[in-house]
Amino acid sequence: MPLPDPKRRYPITLPDGSDHKGTVFLSQAIDHPCFEAGAYSYASDFDAPEDWATRLAPYLFPFSREKLVLGKFCQIAHGVRFITASANHAMDGLTCFPFQVFDPDRMSGFQPDTRDTVVGHDVWIGYGALILPGAQIGTGAIIGAGSVVRGAIPPYAIVTGNPAEISRLRFEDDTIDALLALEWWDWPPEIITKAENALMAGDIRALANITPK
Repeated sequence: MPLPDPKRRYPITLPDGSDHKGTVFLSQAIDHPCFEAGAYSYASDFDAPEDWATRLAPYLFPFSREKLVLGKFCQIAHGVRFITASANHAMDGLTCFPFQVFDPDRMSGFQPDTRDTVVGHDVWIGYGALILPGAQIGTGAIIGAGSVVRGAIPPYAIVTGNPAEISRLRFEDDTIDALLALEWWDWPPEIITKAENALMAGDIRALANITPK
């Protein structure tokens, strides 16, 4: 079966022919200068919002100095929140109180933390996970439900807990290296469709034998 059209806002069609409004391709649902989402990355919510950017990243403002970047084919469950750098207070003084934000003359440009939050490709972020400012989540990672994630998460790691810790790696090192080298998420849609069986079966040799023309 071919991939869904990446330009559809609602990629899931219900048996009655209607669109499932609780799941969106984020590249089509988000129009925000600081929020980037790759093709086929989707989010689901039982209470679908009008403004998906604000639901997922409530502290990411149009004037924020950081970015939230999601790769392709990411899967984001209900209740996930990205607490981006604009939410952080200065911590190097004797108080964390943000005096500047209450003064129009000093408010512009005031942002103690400007780190980007970056999620790789094919990352699954489970129900209710919290992604903290500056997190760097590697391609193929799985973030367990309710996890609180900070810092760098290696590619193809499974992390759980608060603070999130690595439970295990999904594959052996040579398989991870091969997947990162193949970069199947960048292949043309028709080649990814051809590779679906290999991807779902975990057959790295079969996947490696499928190459884009």
